[in-house]
Amino acid sequence: MTSITGIVITLNEEKRIGDCIDSLRSVCDEVIVVDSRSQDGTVAIAESKGATVLLQDYLGDGPQKAFGVPHASNDWILALDADERLDEDAIDAIRRLSLNDPSVAYSFRRRNFCGKHWIKAAGFYPDEVVRLYNRIHSGYLSKKAHSSVKSPKTEDTGAHIRHFTYDSLSHWIKRIDQLSTRDAWAMKEKGIPPSGLRPAMHALSAVIRKLVLKGGLLQGSDGLTVAMTTAFHAYMKYAKLNELYENEEAK
Repeated sequence: MTSITGIVITLNEEKRIGDCIDSLRSVCDEVIVVDSRSQDGTVAIAESKGATVLLQDYLGDGPQKAFGVPHASNDWILALDADERLDEDAIDAIRRLSLNDPSVAYSFRRRNFCGKHWIKAAGFYPDEVVRLYNRIHSGYLSKKAHSSVKSPKTEDTGAHIRHFTYDSLSHWIKRIDQLSTRDAWAMKEKGIPPSGLRPAMHALSAVIRKLVLKGGLLQGSDGLTVAMTTAFHAYMKYAKLNELYENEEAK
């Protein structure tokens, strides 16, 4: 089997990083953790699991995920988030791959969970993401929010990653607060101007997209939950963008 380096970025992930590293070890002979100076036991746990830990202040999603790549001993990179695990079919699929074409990157289908509940509605499944790629031809885009791997070619493995997205509905709302703040800063850095209409317009668009285009209207409470939380996220990130400009002007 071709050697693979696993890379994961962390910030205060002591409850999750151990299991994530164990999952990567099932197919990787090297694991690198890029830590944004955690204040909990993340670094100690990662080092106890044999991972190489690199300390780096958070650079944004894409740059942070790319930071560890030059330090890897292997060209093939398997990137997981701390709350992701390889399912057995993903482990089997990776072990069967010849990895003889460095221009191909491989995608997986995420099973997104809220607590123990697998949410399939309104686009939450199959949620296809590229996670295995060769650094010679592919890599994460420099986007500071919601980055993804750019590659010449992509193949779907049809295999799964478990994504323990939210511990509970309360955690879901807390994460929206955190992520919408990050998104607002990223949009401001890109020069996106404030707008009184944009928060409501994007929230309405999210509801239509999730309920109608993604079929959430016919998918029960899960469909409605996904639609409402997506709309809330959309509204808050643009409202927070406006707030950033207002605070700047007030100085």
